Amino acid sequence: MTGPSARLSPAFLPLYALAYAGGVIAYTPFLMLVLPARVTELAGSDDVRWLGYIVFAGALAASLAGVASGWLSDATRRRRVWVALGLAATVLLQLAIARAATAQALLWLVVAWQMALNLMLTPLIAWAGDVVPDDRKGLLGGLLSLAPPLGALSAMLLPETMSGGLTARTATIAAMTLVLVLPLLLFVRSTPFPERVRQTSRPAATVRPASVLQRVWLARLLMQLSGAALAAYLYFWLRSLDPAMDDSAKMLLYAAGLALSVGAALLLGRWSDRHGRPFHALALTALVAAASLLAMALAGTPGTAQLAYILFATANAAFLALHASQTLRILPDPGSRGLGIGLFNLTNTAPSLIMPWIAISMVPDFGYASLFLVLALLALAAALLLISLPHDA
Repeated sequence: MTGPSARLSPAFLPLYALAYAGGVIAYTPFLMLVLPARVTELAGSDDVRWLGYIVFAGALAASLAGVASGWLSDATRRRRVWVALGLAATVLLQLAIARAATAQALLWLVVAWQMALNLMLTPLIAWAGDVVPDDRKGLLGGLLSLAPPLGALSAMLLPETMSGGLTARTATIAAMTLVLVLPLLLFVRSTPFPERVRQTSRPAATVRPASVLQRVWLARLLMQLSGAALAAYLYFWLRSLDPAMDDSAKMLLYAAGLALSVGAALLLGRWSDRHGRPFHALALTALVAAASLLAMALAGTPGTAQLAYILFATANAAFLALHASQTLRILPDPGSRGLGIGLFNLTNTAPSLIMPWIAISMVPDFGYASLFLVLALLALAAALLLISLPHDA
């Protein structure tokens, strides 16, 4: 386990939160705005098909690279070096993507970029597990919740395409990423790689570590499925509720949920640190998400449905931020922590392969209410999995 709080550098948590936000900014505006525009430039009327190919290939590359980069940082006992290499490769490949000449070249550049991005992100997450003690991991989760709103805000800071094209936009993303990640690499004192935690005997009644890992992993997958389904179909659902609702109003709902999640995650994170109940806080956010999805399914007016969605977005984003930090609590061995994080990060890409089939089988015949009921059951199952964990998990 990590050492006492006094051994944590005061500069680490704020600089780490900025670096993590830089990692999120590296991909959020790029995937939302830059990549689709570049695909349209190169593929023309065939852009939807090519974007599907590129996103699928990129998701597979991210899954494999996350596991491999975590293992590399474990095996070499160097987190900082891999974060720095991944940062450099991510920035260079993003700039190269703006110069891709064909859709095929763009696909392979995105695959390489996803590998570089995960070469940076997985060791970065493992680094926090090495130095942040358990009694500060709730605070860490609260600080990580700042990253999604900053990622969404960064998309608004990109220059207009007319003022420099995609090259200016990718350069802006690269600059923001460098500004936020480099301070952690340059100004935080290097710490020795933690020694492998000795295995101690556990009472017979204690749940086996593998069982704990499986439950926490599955709970995140279930919540990610709910979030991915809403992210993909939110536009169509809101349009069915209120055809007059414009895109700015839709984005305002999403932004409101992300903004509220920061306060929720910080409050719950500090509460879990003080009371030693990290998984109770996670279970609470999952229960709120389930109740919100149920309210969305039963909502009789657009206003009620929109308020229920804001509550879901708040609970879901807070859950993911807190889960990211508390996962480090159950991966105490630094010799395999990076690999473990890579495996946990599969829950970020797997929903893209599962979620479309859930939506296709439900929405056309039974409507969005049926989809939300299924998603509510998934969130409820996640809460039950977390509630069942032992206190000393």
